[in-house]
Formats: sequence, C-alpha cells, structure tokens
Amino acid sequence: MRHLALIALLPLLLVACADKPESKTAQPDVKAGKSLAAAHCAGCHGLDGKGVAPGIPHLAAQVDEYLFESLVAYRDGKRTHAALRDMTKELSTQQMHDVVAFYSSLPPVERGDTRKEITLSPYEKGKALSKSCARCHGQDGNATAPGMPSLAGQQPRYFVAATQAYLHGTRNIETMETMLRGLSKLEMENLAVYYASQTPVRRGKPEVGDPQAGEPLTARCGGCHGAHGVSHDAMTPTLAGQDAQYLVAAIKAYRDQTRVHDVMLDDNTDQEIADIAAYYATQESIAAETGPMTVKDLSAKCDRCHAPGIENPAMAIPKIHGQNRDYLIRSLRAYRDGKRGSSLMHNMSLPYSEAIIESVASLYANQDAR
Repeated sequence: MRHLALIALLPLLLVACADKPESKTAQPDVKAGKSLAAAHCAGCHGLDGKGVAPGIPHLAAQVDEYLFESLVAYRDGKRTHAALRDMTKELSTQQMHDVVAFYSSLPPVERGDTRKEITLSPYEKGKALSKSCARCHGQDGNATAPGMPSLAGQQPRYFVAATQAYLHGTRNIETMETMLRGLSKLEMENLAVYYASQTPVRRGKPEVGDPQAGEPLTARCGGCHGAHGVSHDAMTPTLAGQDAQYLVAAIKAYRDQTRVHDVMLDDNTDQEIADIAAYYATQESIAAETGPMTVKDLSAKCDRCHAPGIENPAMAIPKIHGQNRDYLIRSLRAYRDGKRGSSLMHNMSLPYSEAIIESVASLYANQDAR
C-alpha cells in the first residue's frame, strides 16, 4: 500500500465531479460565445484560448462539459477566484454555454518550443541529490560507519521532518545544517522519495547492549514504531536494522530532553537504552516504498482517466496534455488541500506530495496538447 497507494490517487487529481450541468435554453451559439469571450475572458485566456501568463490555464479545445462545470463552480463559490466569481454572476446559464462552446471549438494550443524536455521523477531527482550524502550515509543510504544512521528504507515524512529539524536548530549537528542549508523543501522531499525506496542492509553485531534483554523493554516502543521496529507510519521512523550507537545517542537525547518529543522514553537507564538499541539493530528492516517512483509510473496511473479519447458519462474529465504547468500545480494543490471539492478527489497526505505534484505537472505540460 506504500507509494502505489499514493500514485493510485493521481488519476483522480484533475477529475471534476460536480452536479449535472444546468440545462441549456437553446443550442450554444459559438459566434455569441466569441463576443462574450472578447468582453470577459480574453484578457486572461486570449481569444485563441491560450493563458496569457503562468498559472492561467489554456481553454482552447478543452472538454466543454468540464469548462461549463468549472464556471458554475466559480459562480457558486465551490472554487475560489474573486474575478471569476464576479464574472460568472454576470452571465446567464445560456451565455456560459456559449462561451464554453467557443473555447472548446478552438484548435489546441501549440507549444512555442517543440523540443521534448526530459522530465525527471522525484525518485530520479532524489538519486542525483543523494550523491552529496553518500560520503557519510553510503551510496544507497546504507551507512557503515559506527554512530552514523542509515537512510535506506526510512519513512519519508520522518525524513523530511528530521531534515527540517536540523535546519531549524532543534537538532544540532553543524555538518548537517551546512549540508542541508542549500536545499529547498522540494529537494528534501525528492531525497525522501529516493531513500524510502532503497533496500536496508542489516548492520553487523552491535557493540553495545544485549538484544535479548532489550526485547521486552521495547513493548512501549512498538505502539508507534511497529513490531520489531518496522514502522508503517510515514511520520514515524523505522528503527529495525539501524546503527546501535546512533540509536543510543538518539534515545538518550530524548530522555535528557536535548531533543524534545512528548511521547519518547524518559525514564530508562543507560544500560536499558543500550539493550533497546541492540535489539533494534539486530532486526531485519524493509523499505518504506516498494520501488522507484518513475515518470512512467506516474503517467500510467494518470492516463487511466486523462488519456486522449477516454470518456466517462458520469463525470467531466479535463484534458491535461499541454496544459499550463503552473496552473496544473495550483490545481493539484487545491485538490490536495481541500480547496476544490470533488466526490472522487483524495487529499495527498504525504509530505513529499509537492515533489509528486511538480513532476506530474511538468510531465503533462511538456507534452503536446491533444
């Protein structure tokens, strides 16, 4: 259910599932629609249906039912855009159908640069960024130096939260802050995707503690960190297979309140902490993600609904090939954050969703409109 569960949501991200369109009082009048578009829409969308600036969608050749439902949603306040809400309130239902008929009758917008750009997935971007981490954490996130944590297979939300903690000073390691200072939040999310997909390698025999003595002491830990230290919560770190010295240092930091967490252990002795760390270090771990999240994966899932020629009488599905990239990003964020309603939409809850949104938007914006 890991990243595939997330990707399975993507085909629904741009699907509009509103009430049935309001009935037309007459057949749409394309000529009248052009006049209305010139008066109300061309300033942003042009008379050729091409958005005049980043973040403004192309309307040319778009599915007419989708365009109409969008106008109704702006008019009724189900989508938020002050200018569009004011404009749609000035138009009758028939006039909205006329405008829609005009824009949907136009040929698709052609990209000025016909060269195909290479769109990298979050996994591929994270892999490239990981080269700067390899000296300490290993080529694939499996560290070998005592006291150095492994990143391979780690839960992605936890990874992003930990990197932010170093930047904000709530975790104080100067080298980490220096390494991370030049990275954007999006780049950290890409790293999280990459490392979450790597296979963890079990460390050698721990030099501290007694694993057998540590096992019963982990009873309280299992409620959050999972059986044997394998977490299934993206915000909670996996402890299985982690370096014992690193775990000792981390648990002591929580106990001694140099790291703050309201549910972490606070009453164990040094020996008990060493035993807990030894137990988790000997446990077998698994990757948080099932494998690389590639552009091919993303597009295959999205195309289940958005591929050219697919029609569904129960819902209006917009065309997204060749659409404005910034607009796609804004739309995906709006659905994720609950600012656009749809009975089939799902919030993307993982913290690296921005990385996925950016990749999906780039992927489709760099394709020819169809």
